[in-house]
Amino acid sequence: MTLPNDYLERVYAGVLGKLIGVYLGRPFEGWTYQRIMQELGPIDYYVHDRLDQPLVVTDDDVAGTFTFVRALEDYGISPDLKAEDIGKAWLNYIVEERSILWWGGVGNSTEHTAWINLKKGIPAPASGSMEVNGQPVAEQIGAQIFIDGWALVAPNQPKLAAKLAEQAGKVSHDGESVYAAMLWAAMEAEAFKSRDIDHLLDVGLSVIPADSLIAKLIADVRRWHKENADWRVARQLIQDHYGYDKYPGNCHVVPNHALMIMSVLYAPDDFQKAQMIVNTSGWDTDCNAGNVGCLMGIMLGLDGIEAGPDWRGPIADRLLISSADGGNSINDAVRVSYYLANLGRQLAGEGKLGKPKDGAQFHFSLPGSQQGFRPQGGFTENAYLRVGNEEFGPSRALTIGYEALGPGQEAAAISPTFSPPELLNMRTYDLMATPLVYPGQVVTARLVAPAANKGAVEARLRLRVYDGADKLRDVDGEAVTLAPGADTVLRWTLPELDGQPIAEIGVVLTAAGPRADGKILVDYLRWDGAPEVTLKRPTGDGDFWRMAWVNGVSFFSKRFPPSFRISQSLGDGVVSHGTREWTDYALDADIMIHLAVHGGVALRVQGLRRYYDLRITKGGELQIVRVRDDKEVVLASKPFDFVLEKAIPVRAKVVGSTISATVGGVAIQATDDSAEAFRDGGIGLTVREGALSTDAVKISAA
Repeated sequence: MTLPNDYLERVYAGVLGKLIGVYLGRPFEGWTYQRIMQELGPIDYYVHDRLDQPLVVTDDDVAGTFTFVRALEDYGISPDLKAEDIGKAWLNYIVEERSILWWGGVGNSTEHTAWINLKKGIPAPASGSMEVNGQPVAEQIGAQIFIDGWALVAPNQPKLAAKLAEQAGKVSHDGESVYAAMLWAAMEAEAFKSRDIDHLLDVGLSVIPADSLIAKLIADVRRWHKENADWRVARQLIQDHYGYDKYPGNCHVVPNHALMIMSVLYAPDDFQKAQMIVNTSGWDTDCNAGNVGCLMGIMLGLDGIEAGPDWRGPIADRLLISSADGGNSINDAVRVSYYLANLGRQLAGEGKLGKPKDGAQFHFSLPGSQQGFRPQGGFTENAYLRVGNEEFGPSRALTIGYEALGPGQEAAAISPTFSPPELLNMRTYDLMATPLVYPGQVVTARLVAPAANKGAVEARLRLRVYDGADKLRDVDGEAVTLAPGADTVLRWTLPELDGQPIAEIGVVLTAAGPRADGKILVDYLRWDGAPEVTLKRPTGDGDFWRMAWVNGVSFFSKRFPPSFRISQSLGDGVVSHGTREWTDYALDADIMIHLAVHGGVALRVQGLRRYYDLRITKGGELQIVRVRDDKEVVLASKPFDFVLEKAIPVRAKVVGSTISATVGGVAIQATDDSAEAFRDGGIGLTVREGALSTDAVKISAA
């Protein structure tokens, strides 16, 4: 199979289309057409500000779409990926009651019901089947809303996209819901080579039963489209024949699928119009608009998105993925697009793309990309400041443009590296996240001042860090003067910050003289090296420092004397910190077990069920255990006295394939060269059916 020449850019357009649709429809999710028209009118652009809500929020459509596709990486990049493996990914990445899903209760939320089944040992696809859950629960909308990733990794392969979407859909759904998912995935895969909506529909219909309700629905909507020039007439016919009142449950797939089909038929070549129709029509607006946006993005590309209003500027590529892999949570459309394109290339038998600019985290290589960078203070504040993207040599760069920058004024562009303050105002979905950048790491950024600039500027790297009251404060590096025509590389070894997380990183410019006009190009911004940081309770009574841990336990409080005290009621619990960029490092902590079957620290954590566990057991052993899904392998063990309420010093490190530690004076070591070894990941505290505490955890170079 030959990949499209513009494959990466089309994936990027699909990801952006998904984000635009979800963020556009989210503030009025669940509203009827009548209420939308009465209170908002036609949805031509973002309305979050009119409803006093953040624009970029945690949402199941985004988090699930870009998490579940990771099963390809975890269980083998193969067209034969099975529902059972995708179900295992659910158990690893989903934190109960806290991430990805709508936790509306068994029998109310289809996904919650399926997750409980998986947790009880009912594997996929039985976990989502009608036989286990009944038809009404099984045919809600969820299978459809998560499928875009499967299409994006299968360009021009509609049968493969449908096959992967079917396996993924069956983890939680069945029947017509899975047919809808398969059809839409096939349409999106075919959209890489066709802009003919009727052809896309025919391709989609070819992968589902001809006698299915979804097939009948599409025939009806196509006929209504031909008979009526006004989409509003077709919408009313959909409400009359396929409305919510015709199907059980609170969010059935059939009514919403009908609105999606209608929207692309009435706006086959107009991204903005398709979004207006599908959002104004109501019901599950963020889900419907997200799927429509992804299809239209793939089909029309970036030019199609940019043919209308500025959809991209307010989002600036920002993307939140709440999961147990906290280092993947604060994300952007560029990073996700490269990830998906590399999966697609490997499925097609091709090698991965080279890492732009020697692996810089922020490289701005895709057209118009900002990777989260916006003017500090908000998109519309500081009117003299503009943030954009332009061609720069063989690649592209971020631009920070400024006018009449004078003494006492700043032009600062920043990007999120941890949970934003508006997290506290987000509804429905929690955000499990850990910071991306840490004290002790070295941050570098290459800046270029074009010769056409007027006046020199002073440039600094900037961190925005939470304080004891959960407010952001600026911490700046040393200034470097940039005259017109000059360039420089800023370097900064980040300082210790009293245990507080770094929420944002960026560049700040000030005038070196009475006035400066022009722009600075940011070629790249990156961070390297192991952290040198002590995780502990900082000064003050804020909470973001604790929220910087992924909470996978029953109880995690800051009100005990030690900084961290965790408790797990049933089974294994883990709280984790760090990112998949961490490879070799050392951990130092004094832990105390209050009650447990076993407790200890985790290394190279990649979710709830993937890590090395350095544990002390009630049976009197010190063990190094590889935890991988439902399989635990003891790599090394030694006798060890199990004592309660006593501080136990732990000194552990991972270097290459070797895990070594000294715990309470007992040395232990294991080497894992197996195919199931973990090569990267953060740290954690673990406990099984009990409680454990520590006052500080130090991370340093191994």
